[in-house]
Amino acid sequence: MNFTKTTEQSSRYEHLEKMSVHDLLTKINTEDKTVPLAVEKALPQIETLITEVVKKMKMGGRLFYIGAGTSGRLGIVDSSECPPTFGVPFDLVNGIIAGGDKAIRRAVENAEDNITQAWIDLQEQNIGENDVVIGIAASGTTPYVIGGLQKCHENNIVTGCITCNEGSPLALLAQFPVVVVVGPEFVTGSSRMKAGTAQKLVLNMISTTTMIQLGKVKGNKMVDMQLSNDKLVDRGVKMIMSEIPLDYEKASELLKEFGSVRKAIQNFNK
Repeated sequence: MNFTKTTEQSSRYEHLEKMSVHDLLTKINTEDKTVPLAVEKALPQIETLITEVVKKMKMGGRLFYIGAGTSGRLGIVDSSECPPTFGVPFDLVNGIIAGGDKAIRRAVENAEDNITQAWIDLQEQNIGENDVVIGIAASGTTPYVIGGLQKCHENNIVTGCITCNEGSPLALLAQFPVVVVVGPEFVTGSSRMKAGTAQKLVLNMISTTTMIQLGKVKGNKMVDMQLSNDKLVDRGVKMIMSEIPLDYEKASELLKEFGSVRKAIQNFNK
C-alpha cells in the first residue's frame, strides 16, 4: 500500500546538535503549537467516535485502548485516570499495551510486530459485542494494533483508531477513524513528540466527553471522584460547600458520612 507516512518524513530543521538550548526550545515549541490546530481539523471524526462509545457504554459496554510503545502507554494513562476522576469501575476503560505491563516501563523487543497477540490480550478481558476497541498508532501501520482491529471486525466489535497518517492501513481499517496529521517531527521519526501530544489531546477528549455524557460530572465538578488523598478530600468538601450552605467542618462530616460528593449533596437535600 502506498501512502505518505508524514510521521517519518525528515524534520524541517537541520543540524540540531549545533543549536543552543534556547533555539531548541523555541523551535520545539513552534512545532508543538501546530498540534491543537491539527486536532481541531479532526473534531468531526472525534465526535462520531465518541457518540458510538457513549451509545455502547449505555448498553453496558466497555472501552478498550490497544497500542504499542508510546501509543500504548498513552492509552494506559488515560484509562487509569478514569476511576479516580469519575468514580467508574476499573474495568470500564482499559488500556492494553503490546508486550504486557512490563512494556509500560521498558520496550519489549518485537512486541508491536505480533499480529495475533492483541486479540489474545482482548480475549483475556472477555471482550464482547457491546465493547469498543480503539487502536492507537501514530504510524498507522503497527501490526499488533491492526491485527487486533481485524479480529474485532470478525467478531462484530466496534473499532476506532487514533493515528497521524492519512490513508494508513489503520485509518482505512477502523470503522471510526480519527486521523490527526501533525507532519514531520522535530527529531525525525520521534513520534512521541507531536504525534504523542496529539494522541493525548484526543484521548482527553474521548474519556472526558464520554464521562460527562454518562452523567459523571455535575455543573463542572467531578462529583463522583474517588477521595483517595487529602487534596481530593479538601476539593470534595469545597464542592459540597458550593452547593450547600455549610461550614467546612460540617461539609467535611457530611462527605465522610456518605463517601462521595454526589451522595452527600443528594442525601442532604432529601
